[in-house]
Amino acid sequence: MFGWGNASRGDDALGPLFIERLGALAEADPEVGGRIEFLDDYQLQVEHALDLVGRERVLFVDASLTCSAPFEVTTLAPARDVTFTTHAMSPTSVMQVYRDLHQAEPPPCTLLAISGTRFELGEPPSPSALDNLAAAVDWARSWLDLGQH
Repeated sequence: MFGWGNASRGDDALGPLFIERLGALAEADPEVGGRIEFLDDYQLQVEHALDLVGRERVLFVDASLTCSAPFEVTTLAPARDVTFTTHAMSPTSVMQVYRDLHQAEPPPCTLLAISGTRFELGEPPSPSALDNLAAAVDWARSWLDLGQH
């Protein structure tokens, strides 16, 4: 699980908050939770391609201004895009770096985009974004089979 975002920019905090909340739930289910690594960062960088090594599957989690509420789930494929040269890469570009480095396909990756509306510096997450976050965490519990046994 890899969530990213800026905790001081309102709804942009949804990725790190997702990691925090799902990580707490996983601690209560060590059979499943012990197999999951929870990572978060301010933004995706080229070195995050190394975090894909040896993974069974990866869920990227980010806030989105454009997805439908409460969230959208997309299967990802490696792609070389313009974010490769920026300070904030896309998940598909991180996957492409993995492919280039290892001459192999990355693990299956999925993007969980959580709908947010307010991204102003110094703002807390909006109430509607927190509702969307709760729905996304519920979806992820099933995706991970957390609390299902």
